[in-house]
Amino acid sequence: MRKILVGATLLSAALVASLFATAQNRVTGLNVPVVTPGPGWKACPRCINQAHIDDDRAKAEVDTRTFDKHDISGVWGDNGIELDVKTVPPFTPEGQKMFDATLTNVPGVNAKDPMNICDPLGFPRAFAYNYGMEFIQIPGRTLQFFEFQHTYRTIWTDGRKLPDDPPLDRYLGYSVGQWDGDTFRVESSHFDTRSWLSEDRRKRVHGFPHSDQLKTIEEYKRINYGKLDMKLTIIDPKVFTKPWVTEAIETLRPNNELSEYFCVPSEETQFNSFSTLPTADGAKATTLGPDSK
Repeated sequence: MRKILVGATLLSAALVASLFATAQNRVTGLNVPVVTPGPGWKACPRCINQAHIDDDRAKAEVDTRTFDKHDISGVWGDNGIELDVKTVPPFTPEGQKMFDATLTNVPGVNAKDPMNICDPLGFPRAFAYNYGMEFIQIPGRTLQFFEFQHTYRTIWTDGRKLPDDPPLDRYLGYSVGQWDGDTFRVESSHFDTRSWLSEDRRKRVHGFPHSDQLKTIEEYKRINYGKLDMKLTIIDPKVFTKPWVTEAIETLRPNNELSEYFCVPSEETQFNSFSTLPTADGAKATTLGPDSK
């Protein structure tokens, strides 16, 4: 019995010590000053540490505050929703050829990535790779802003239908949305084929391409004031044998506002040159920059 009591006492002491250490780390995080442009301005989603994020969410009472289920406005997340590679479908024969064609010819960086020359990310890549996004709802449309490349997307809610044969395809496609109960459902089509769906993050040597038949369906449902359930379905019969589905939950950042993060061609040229120039021993330089993709 004594051994059991001693063991329980040591376990309790260890638990208390662990909780105290966690509290100390959190306090240390809050002691780090938040950098903003000035009074009245807010930090960007990726400009604060986890302690400040938790503190802002606690002050906003995000888990208990009343909310409108048809209001998804606000700044959400800080690093996009990566496409779920666990659910990526098999390629069609044509899709496999397109995927193989994206294989990098430079070790350590995908030299064929259109992002490397500051081409627009397009959609759904902007959904998968961004530094925070914001929904703004106004009559007739919902605007989705992305901090990366400081761009926005218009989701029309005025009753129009997707065009059958538009004169031009678009990087962000044509998008229409409507409410289905408490779910905001968005359909998009006619995407510019120069964009990728995403980089393939499994080995980072391929990209996921798409064809002119790409269609996407998004479903957004506000679980509570501070959580947004997201479901993205990618449909491209030329590339995949079945739809590709990604699901995730994004969190509200109640005390943040989007900044800007542009892809600057001169900086990308410098980065690409560094990544492809031979080193002294004849090998290619493969060291990536601090914000390697």
